[in-house]
Amino acid sequence: MTYPPPGYHQRPPEHPQATTVLILGCLGLAFCGFCAPFAWIKGRNVLAEIDASGGQIGGRSQASAGYVMGIVGTALLGIMLLTMVGAVALMIISAEAESSRY
Repeated sequence: MTYPPPGYHQRPPEHPQATTVLILGCLGLAFCGFCAPFAWIKGRNVLAEIDASGGQIGGRSQASAGYVMGIVGTALLGIMLLTMVGAVALMIISAEAESSRY
């Protein structure tokens, strides 16, 4: 049986979905906030699978980065949606106040 030379360590193969999580996280943070929750959920699942593999599957750094970007993107999406709902509510209230004056 042949062994690798000393100091040589072969990297485990990456999880097939690690890059997908990273891309979803980037898209969710940069362009389309609606991708962020999917990155968050998918990233959590991928990280759990990588941890359960006992070192047989790699790609943890990509999955972690996508997971964190998914969390941040989801928070920004929530803030944006709350701001939009508040703005619409203020427009409705001001329109009602204008119409009740006459």
